[in-house]
Parts: sequence; C-alpha cells; structure tokens
Amino acid sequence: MNAMLTVWWKEVRENLRDKRTVFSALIYGPLFGPLMFVLLMNTLVGREMKKAEGPLKVPVIGAQYAPNLIEALKQQGLVPQPPIADPDKAVRERDADVVLRIPAGYGKAWSKGEPAQVEVIYDASQQGSSTPRNRLEDMLNLYSRQQGALRLLARGLSPSVGVPLVVSKRDQSTPQSRAGLALSILPYFFVFAVYIGSMYLAIDLTAGERERQSLEPLFANPVARWRILVGKLGAISTFSLASLVLTAVAFSVAGHFLPAEKLGMSFDLGPAFIGRVILLELPLIALFAVLETLVAAFAKSYREAQTYLGLLMLVPILPSMLMSFMPVKPAHWMYTVPLLGQQIGISDLLRGQAVLASDIGVALLCGFAAALLLGLITAWVYRSERLAISS
Repeated sequence: MNAMLTVWWKEVRENLRDKRTVFSALIYGPLFGPLMFVLLMNTLVGREMKKAEGPLKVPVIGAQYAPNLIEALKQQGLVPQPPIADPDKAVRERDADVVLRIPAGYGKAWSKGEPAQVEVIYDASQQGSSTPRNRLEDMLNLYSRQQGALRLLARGLSPSVGVPLVVSKRDQSTPQSRAGLALSILPYFFVFAVYIGSMYLAIDLTAGERERQSLEPLFANPVARWRILVGKLGAISTFSLASLVLTAVAFSVAGHFLPAEKLGMSFDLGPAFIGRVILLELPLIALFAVLETLVAAFAKSYREAQTYLGLLMLVPILPSMLMSFMPVKPAHWMYTVPLLGQQIGISDLLRGQAVLASDIGVALLCGFAAALLLGLITAWVYRSERLAISS
C-alpha cells in the first residue's frame, strides 16, 4: 500500500508542475464545454428571438395587386421591403430569408370569390430561414381564416361551417423536460471532461516515461509491477475526477446565464444534479484511465500515443451520436453498458425524471467490472520487459 501511495503522490506532484497536463485536465476540459455552450445558446436564442418578435422585413413582389392584404399583414408586424428582380437567387444566396410574391391575377380571383394565390419563396436548407418563413405563413393563414369567416357571414352562414374539425393540442412537456432537450449534449461534455482530464497524464506516465527512459529505473525497484500500475492509475484518476468536478460545477454556474425564461424552460443544475452526475461518471474515470494507459503502453513515443488516443476519442462520442440520430426509449438494461448507461442516466436527470438507485448501482457495478477486466489486461502488459524499452 505504501508503494502505491508513493507512486501516486510522486506522479500527482510532478504533473502539477506540467503546464500541459494542468491546462488540459483542469482548465481546457472543464471550461471549454460550459463557455462554448453558454455562448452558443445565448447567440442562437438572441438571434431567433429577434426574428420571432421583431419586425418581419420581407421583400414583396406585386404588393400593388393586394393592398388590403398588405395592410392586414402590416398590422401583424410585417414590414414590406422593395421587390427584387430575382427572388429565387436572393433566397439561395441569403440576400433574403423569405420573399412574398403576389401574382397579377390576385385581385381578379379575389373579386370573383375564388381562392387567390400568393407565393412564399424560401430555401429550407438555409439555416435561420424557418422562423421568418413560419411567421409569414402564420400571418397569411390568419388573414385567410378571417376573410373566409367574413365571406360565410356575408352569405348568412356561420363561420363554424367552414371548420369541420377542431384540433385540440395537449403538450405533456414540462419546463424541466424541455430543458433536457436543449441540454441533450451535456452528457457528452461530461464524458469529454473525464477523457481529456486523464489523457495527457496517461500518455506522460506511460509513453512519455518510456520515451524519456525513466520507466526502466522505476521498474528496477523491488516493487511489484501491478503496485506501480495502481499508483499511476490512481494519479490519472485523480486528475480525471478533478476535471469532471470542475466541469459539473462550471455547467451549474453556466446555467444561471442561460436564457431560461425566454425559452420557457427550467434548468436544475444544482448540487443534487452535480452529485448524481459525478456518481454516474465514476466508473468512466476508472475505465478511461485504464484504457488510455493500455493504449499508450503500445506507443513508443509521446506523439505516437497522442495520435492513438486522439483516434480513441471517437469512442465516447458514439452514445451521444446514437441518441441524437436514433432516439430510443430508456430501458433498465442500458445501464449495464458503460457510456450508454451514463448517457441515459444524465439525460433523464436533465429532464427532471428520477433515476432509480438500482440503475445507478448497476451502472457502477458494470462500469467498474469493465475497468477491472481492462486493468488485468494492462497489468499483464506491464509485466513485459519490453515496456521499459523506448526503441
């Protein structure tokens, strides 16, 4: 035990002096996600709110053919802009989000009581065009319903005759569950913090020492190799845990800067949430520490190990990608799968749903079991004399 603690303290102390390790584990990993998320959310929400609530500026072609329509749209917030020669090109090149075109036959069809057609020109592939397009369509639909009701009244009919079906909507979402949808990427940032928090230390304590030829004198000490390995894994896990805690606290603070009221959401990222996140992520701290150490053991240089672990970083992304493109109904068995169980559990916490203690227990048991299995493989690799040779 004393040997393991000695190795642990030696590695922690030495790496606290390493600016690269401290920056990646305690600054870059914990702060990158929260800062980027808050900045993006506030920028996107501010832009969308401006488009949703501000005056809607739309180029109108043929406004002279429907003065009553234009006046009604103005009352709803439309600000007609001068017509443009090529509306198709304008929306494709993002000179306009949406264009309204009124054909010359509009007035004739209207006077006959026939359906009068207008054209909304837009490009659905352009980001940010959906909000102004939807606003314009809602304005036109409201005007259509109002004029349709007036036509029925003029003929002595009730406006309800033209509405054979009324759809009543009941949204079962809550402010907390809507926040869970907006924060669905958060589980990835926690996994990212765990991975980055341990990666550079795992590289330095294996491939780095191998390159510096300092592993051989360390292995020459009369201490079992597995004790040295446990001490190194303890140091790696310490930095990884610190990175996770700082990330969770940073997101908790960042939650106060998110525009929750504008979005109709409620962000509950307090101490209880932080505690459950850290508990769920504990197996990943051990798993990544062992996995990164194992992969780095096969590299002969720091740069080679960095390449390997950079590619391995794709593994933590997979559950988040699967949940984004193929939403699945959470099931208890998913907690038996490392990474997937953490994704499901944290997503439920963000939605305000309770995560059973039994599910957390299963996630801990299966995660630590996977880490132990990889640890045994890594200990076997550490027995090789070739590990201390840099070339």
